Amino acid sequence: MTEDIQGVTMDRILQEISAVSRKLEGMDNAMVALTAETRSMRLDLAGFQSQMSGLDQRVTTLETQVASWTDRDLELLHLRSKLTYLEDRSCRNNVRLLGFPEGVEGADIFSYLRDILPKLTDITFDPPLEFQRAHRLGPRRQDGNGRPAQS
Repeated sequence: MTEDIQGVTMDRILQEISAVSRKLEGMDNAMVALTAETRSMRLDLAGFQSQMSGLDQRVTTLETQVASWTDRDLELLHLRSKLTYLEDRSCRNNVRLLGFPEGVEGADIFSYLRDILPKLTDITFDPPLEFQRAHRLGPRRQDGNGRPAQS
């Protein structure tokens, strides 16, 4: 009977060892799969890092270009302003009127010129004259002797 119990116990131990062995084989297979997956992930990660490095270089280059564009935009704006000024100045029909008494124009020089020029030239302007700018030559004369006032 002791031999039967020992035989049954041995069989049972062998069955347990066999079950543990199968479980270990399953774990070993799972470890092999995990190792392969980890290697694959490591390769993917290295590829992503390489791509990120390339993208970082491209972004840096683009930022440098955008900064230079801003400088160019400011320069272009300045040059356009200068061109507009020069075009405006070259398109003017400048007329210099001399011999008018001091202060005869009053407060509104444009109205005075619109009224007096047709009378002086005996020309009817249709449409009426338009003025872009009007400038005095020299400072206003303030005193009665015909000299400019001292500032």
